[in-house]
Amino acid sequence: MNTFLFVILPYICLAIFVVGHWWRYKYDKFGWTTRSSQLYEDTLLKWGSPLFHFGMLGVVGGHVIGLLLPRGWTDAMGISEHTYHLFALVGGLIAGAMTVTGLVMLVYRRRTVRPVFSATTVMDKVMYLLLGTVILLGIWNTLASGVFGLGGKEFSYRTTVSPWFRGIFYGQPEAALMADAPLGFQLHAIAAFLLFALWPFTRLVHVFSAPLGYLTRPYIVYRSRAEHVARGLGNRSPQPGWERPSLDTSGTS
Repeated sequence: MNTFLFVILPYICLAIFVVGHWWRYKYDKFGWTTRSSQLYEDTLLKWGSPLFHFGMLGVVGGHVIGLLLPRGWTDAMGISEHTYHLFALVGGLIAGAMTVTGLVMLVYRRRTVRPVFSATTVMDKVMYLLLGTVILLGIWNTLASGVFGLGGKEFSYRTTVSPWFRGIFYGQPEAALMADAPLGFQLHAIAAFLLFALWPFTRLVHVFSAPLGYLTRPYIVYRSRAEHVARGLGNRSPQPGWERPSLDTSGTS
């Protein structure tokens, strides 16, 4: 069972993640969107969305450092294990609180605003449920290992979970490392990989559609008609109200 959960299942989920995104982009380009609902309600959205997205950036950044950065690197930089865990605990709790608060606001908005709820699909509900599970398990693991202690001592995921995770990309994952980890970490890892498998078939694909072109494109300057007239760029002054459409009598459209 450990071999299936911590060796076979991660590769299955990653394969679905890669092939699923390829399939989605090839056959559903018009569906590659978040299906924005800002038109229906923007008060909760303008607070919940930044909290969630900036919180997630902190969560992802913390996981990148904690899972991909070997312990020997921080030791070489003179960062003690206690100092590392202290920063990880404080930063993780702040990012987690932001993420949970934003997610609760977005889910509440989606459930209480009728047009937004009508546009919610079954896949959206499954995605929110699984995403919330992953986030809550992560917060619990942070509190349980860094604050309350597991087995009377602080659990070091950097010597168990992190080497196992890196081993997946090396092609040598060690299931025994995760078998010795607390149940909360095991469930968090399994739920996270299941989320990766679900990812290509949800609105989460918008993560790979960041508008990077905005960083390099030239500025677009907008000028009103009144400004054109003031500069002598127009031949008539704007008329108030609606204008009657002119009839084309030339016989052309």
